[in-house]
Amino acid sequence: MRYVLASGSPRRKELLSKLIKEFEIIPAVGDESTTKVRPFEVVEELSFKKASEIFHKIFTEDGAKPVVIGADTVVSYNYKILGKPKDREDARKMISSMQGNEHTVYTGVTVFYQKDGKVEHFTFSEETIVYVTSMTDEEIAAYLETGEADDKAGAYGVQGQFGKFINGIRGDYFNVVGLPIARLYREMKKRSLL
Repeated sequence: MRYVLASGSPRRKELLSKLIKEFEIIPAVGDESTTKVRPFEVVEELSFKKASEIFHKIFTEDGAKPVVIGADTVVSYNYKILGKPKDREDARKMISSMQGNEHTVYTGVTVFYQKDGKVEHFTFSEETIVYVTSMTDEEIAAYLETGEADDKAGAYGVQGQFGKFINGIRGDYFNVVGLPIARLYREMKKRSLL
């Protein structure tokens, strides 16, 4: 079977390699707007758009389409989605609001595939609660100086230097990194895609 990851994220690439030995990476570049409001619906819709875009773009001479996996992750605090920060000040506000509190990370996953000549897909989302310890203004400033917050949803990466401020996780750790591999494994296995 041929597999394609519709994401350029190095973290997702690393996580997917725990399930699938060989796969291609073709990042989705389409519209990332959404009409949804609730975080789990947002990530499900965006993962669907990504997987659908790449699945329908790929031309194969024999007509057999690959299995395409799309994913999207958001951080939600106080029912508000925290995307990637616009700048360092935006990142500082995000970290300041989350420190000493808990927040939720949602990842939506969609898999498109062909079965008996018909296009099929499934979508799901996982939710993980993350507890962040209290941080001083100096700790926040020092973390922002690392540059790690610049391109991450919620202005942090759990697997990076911010890890020292995480004092608990309820749910799937890999979901926070960007791909809930245990759930993806179960869902793909159930459909004989692995």
